[in-house]
Amino acid sequence: MRQAIVKKTLFGLSLLVVSGYSSLINAHGGGATMDLAGLSRTFTGVVLVSCFDDGNGPAEHLIARIRDNSPPVPGLLVNLQLFKGNKAINITDTVSGDADYSPFVTLHGGPGVYFMIINKTNAGERSFDVEWHCQTVDGIHTGTDISVSQFN
Repeated sequence: MRQAIVKKTLFGLSLLVVSGYSSLINAHGGGATMDLAGLSRTFTGVVLVSCFDDGNGPAEHLIARIRDNSPPVPGLLVNLQLFKGNKAINITDTVSGDADYSPFVTLHGGPGVYFMIINKTNAGERSFDVEWHCQTVDGIHTGTDISVSQFN
């Protein structure tokens, strides 16, 4: 059973990493399922998002939003936090299972590495999607890379 949970978690994590770039619309997004066993109250995903000048201009900020794809469970929501240097911002998808993302949040941190942290408010399995974009001061999409640091 534990091996199946590990395989499913690794698959979800791989999906998050592999689906990180879509050349059609310069969108960055991915999804996974947190806590397949549904036992952890503290399950947390940490993604490092690198914002850089890819020829479109230097990054000025990172925007991100989250969508909880799971059926509603009272007291169980997904959260997204952005953190860089001494700045942070967060958002929660307050309606589980609908087709809508949360609003975008914006963290003005310039170029470099941002932490994108995804967690949930209680024990229980949660499936989610996240969308993120590094942008210039004029809102033009610029270089964006990710690496997953933690998913447990």
